[in-house]
Amino acid sequence: MLRDLRYRIKLFSSPRKEFYTFLKATTGFSPIKLRLYDLAFIHRSASSTDLMGQPVNNERLEYLGDAVLGAIVADYLYNRFPRRDEGFLTQMRSRIVNRSFLTQLTFKLGLNRFVNSNTNSVNDSSHIYGDVFEAFIGAIYLDIGYQGAKHFLIKKVLSVHVDIEQLERSDNNYKSQLIEWGQKNKRDVEFDTHENSETGHLHLPFISVIRIDGLVVGTGEGYSKKEAQQSSACKALAFLEISDFH
Repeated sequence: MLRDLRYRIKLFSSPRKEFYTFLKATTGFSPIKLRLYDLAFIHRSASSTDLMGQPVNNERLEYLGDAVLGAIVADYLYNRFPRRDEGFLTQMRSRIVNRSFLTQLTFKLGLNRFVNSNTNSVNDSSHIYGDVFEAFIGAIYLDIGYQGAKHFLIKKVLSVHVDIEQLERSDNNYKSQLIEWGQKNKRDVEFDTHENSETGHLHLPFISVIRIDGLVVGTGEGYSKKEAQQSSACKALAFLEISDFH
């Protein structure tokens, strides 16, 4: 406790003062275990090692935050929509906790300004910000407990930045959108999805390449074949917005 107090006092006269002020303004409380929040923003590409030789990054906090986030969102939806069925609740939870939406929340809250990473990979960066959001929730949970994390998520995030009705109307199945576009415009859309031959911590296990009439228009990586296809389809749709394929 004394070490944390000294650490907080030190922040007032250091460059980390801006970060601490941001945390307090964003969460609505005075964070105590500040080292957890420092850790939450360190992507594995910027890892260092501690005295025991263990990596210093946000992966463990991300794992914990993922579980806490899922439980709180499920609780929130269950109580907010007492008459909706399991299918609706599952779908809404999935849309809130998916990486793309978490990335949006990261930027809306301004968390992206403090991310520490050493990667320029477009595919990997699509996960960095969503991962940071989960790690941030993990840090809050370890700092002030489940009820504190729940209060933050509901009052500062879900109630402010999540429009359930809009989410219900949205279609995030990029693959189906692309296939529908191909059928409508009589274009040959081909998905080539396989295990990623590239190795290293910046590359994900699966890669998907999309070709339209033989031309590569999107490439994406993912932890599963489905996720890789969704990533590549999203990029293909973005490409079509500025190409002559219309």
